[in-house]
Amino acid sequence: MRLATIRTPHGTRAVRIDADGAVECGHADVGVLLAQADWPSVAAAAHGPRHALRGLRYAPVVPRPGKIIAVGLNYRSHIKEMGREMPVYPTLFAKFPEVLIGADDDLVLPAESDAVDWEAELAVVVGATVRHADEQTARRAIAGYSVLNDVSMRDWQFRTKEWLQGKIFEATAPFGPHLVTPDEVPADAAISSEVDGEVMQASKISDLLFGPAELIAYISTILTLNPGDVIATGTTGGVGHARSPQRYLQPGQTLVTTIEGIGRTVTAVRKAEGSR
Repeated sequence: MRLATIRTPHGTRAVRIDADGAVECGHADVGVLLAQADWPSVAAAAHGPRHALRGLRYAPVVPRPGKIIAVGLNYRSHIKEMGREMPVYPTLFAKFPEVLIGADDDLVLPAESDAVDWEAELAVVVGATVRHADEQTARRAIAGYSVLNDVSMRDWQFRTKEWLQGKIFEATAPFGPHLVTPDEVPADAAISSEVDGEVMQASKISDLLFGPAELIAYISTILTLNPGDVIATGTTGGVGHARSPQRYLQPGQTLVTTIEGIGRTVTAVRKAEGSR
């Protein structure tokens, strides 16, 4: 099953994506839908207003997650290109709902940064409340997967040893278009990012060091995870910051982030009004 949050003249709506259209599920967004204990049945039985797939305007698939937990250094290829040792435990940091944009929204480059980098990521969306979960329980708690690009301001990220300030610039992280239930996503799904058609990142999600269920088990030891919470699982090798010479996003470019079996975000990059 595929779900999405779309923008309509009457506000956002959670929809089920069928082959021939998008059907409203009776909730304002996917996050609200997931708060229902029987959300799979509710979504499967939905028969609300129908929208043509062509021309859908996507909001972030979960517009306001209660928590966004991001993982750094979690693809073996990215760990190697950054010159790091393989970590024993996941490297965690937080993001906030204000960073999210829709799958086809523009990315406005922050005027304060000259080093805006791409980071294609598999996003895990939690579908049940979990605390101190073992991996089997954690696996059952996964509502589905989506596409996220953890666009990073590298010059801000590396101002200090803590990365947070380079990861939470407002309206910089494309997220969507769909939430896809786990049964539809291959275990070795391809993940990639392209800038103006040039492949920058190309890997498989099987290269993850810490997988989705392992991450949920680990994080739920620290705090309760709730329906609609999001885990951004880390990026693969090929980021601009690790290249020689380094490369960063520029106005006029298009950033495309794709995960096999889930979909893609298509992000036009433009400069902020009033910036040089």
